[in-house]
Amino acid sequence: MQLGISMGFSILEIMGDSRTVIKKCQTTDFDRSIIGALIRDIHSKKIHFQEIGFHFIPKAENTYAHILTKEALQKGKGHTCWVVFRVMFVAH
Repeated sequence: MQLGISMGFSILEIMGDSRTVIKKCQTTDFDRSIIGALIRDIHSKKIHFQEIGFHFIPKAENTYAHILTKEALQKGKGHTCWVVFRVMFVAH
């Protein structure tokens, strides 16, 4: 999301292969789970976009994001929520 904010996107579609994370991002319910702080951070950034969508995509269809994740982790850059959940940004 930070990349979308930095680049000034007004519409953001986020796809990820973690159904749980995607569902939590789609709801406005307060999340008390172990990833609750990350979900709240995601929700706080939604105001930067006119439209934002969170979509589940099976891991088999998410191979490009998976490759990026592995490369980032190998380079020691796997410290963000987006890398951990292998989410791919698509701008319209």
